[in-house]
Amino acid sequence: MSTFKAPKGTYDLLPPDSAKFLAVREAIAAPLRNSGYGYIETPGFESVELFARGVGESTDIVTKEMYAFETKGGDRLALRPEGTASVLRAALEANLHKAGNLPVKLWYSGSYYRYERPQKGRYRHFSQVGAEAIGAEDPALDAELIILADQAYRSLGLSGFRILLNSLGDKECRPVYRAALQDFLRGLDLDEDTLRRAEINPLRVLDDKRESVRKQLTGAPLLRDYLCDACKAYHEEVRELITAAGVAFEDDPRLVRGLDYYTRTTFEFVHDGLGSQSAVGGGGRYDGLSEMIGGPVLPSVGWALGVDRTVLALEAEGVELELPATTSVFAVALGEEARRVLFAKVTELRKNGVAADFSYGGKGLKAAMKAANRSGARYALVLGERDLAEGVVQLKDMESGDQTAVGVNEIVAELESRLG
Repeated sequence: MSTFKAPKGTYDLLPPDSAKFLAVREAIAAPLRNSGYGYIETPGFESVELFARGVGESTDIVTKEMYAFETKGGDRLALRPEGTASVLRAALEANLHKAGNLPVKLWYSGSYYRYERPQKGRYRHFSQVGAEAIGAEDPALDAELIILADQAYRSLGLSGFRILLNSLGDKECRPVYRAALQDFLRGLDLDEDTLRRAEINPLRVLDDKRESVRKQLTGAPLLRDYLCDACKAYHEEVRELITAAGVAFEDDPRLVRGLDYYTRTTFEFVHDGLGSQSAVGGGGRYDGLSEMIGGPVLPSVGWALGVDRTVLALEAEGVELELPATTSVFAVALGEEARRVLFAKVTELRKNGVAADFSYGGKGLKAAMKAANRSGARYALVLGERDLAEGVVQLKDMESGDQTAVGVNEIVAELESRLG
């Protein structure tokens, strides 16, 4: 038994369950790759200031949940708590927006870190796949991303999720709503921290999950009643485009999400089979984020979908993914010369795209065949000294139990034919 354990609130991905996570990542990424999104990878840590400016100094993420530290050189860094700020920083640093082809469409996959109270569906280390479309203000772009996420989930066989949709307005209409909301919140029985948050960014209070706060928000003014004509028209076009694509959604006037940078379109994917941690992903438009972190005006939109939460949603619905076999052929060699010959054939099979494994460690026939069974291989190759002398290898169908002698030099072609 190891002396060490995974840190509290984290997890290890191990076979065979890790195959589900890989399949989920691939399913989410596939529609993006098919829609002009290129892959981007950013460092696991960034300047603390990047997240303080972009995510928002009043958010729980920045005030309570970031893993921040100081380097030996005196730099203040943080493990990334989310992906959008990092991706936008990288795009700006590389001047991707100056290449003349806007929007810049990027997708990413990675681990993120927040110091939260661990519970099922909420970890201190978690995995997401995300997408960002940078540099264009177009309702069709917002609709595209929502449709692609819906497509990804449905390709996995998920059906029990809901899409919640709202508009958070823009710099023209949100200040008026902000003032009205602050007036309302000042009249409530709230603790000092919450009142302080209401003065910095009152929309954060609407995102408070505590029942003592939520029950007081029943009569809070709704942002949809304060939207300017431009925001109303923009939001209505997003709704129309999604509806025309056959994607169902629910209008949720109280949806604000947990980050300060959102403007106009905001959305969340929820699954009722996950209990309190029902959100499996979400996103929205963030037209002012580029300016917040020192860049030019670059209206943008994006989302992030939780791989961990999606796997839990699949389990809640009882969906079994069709995963490719990790091993199609398992080779068992008895004797040194047979070992050398069969290992060469395994290498040849692999070069030809056949998933093949080998009985390592000099196991006897009984132990080696147990290993072949455990591998899940469809076929086993068995080569002993007598077979070698006759120039054949025994090909065993692990499902039917049928066994056939096949010429050593024909075995690769025979397996390729059988496996299709």
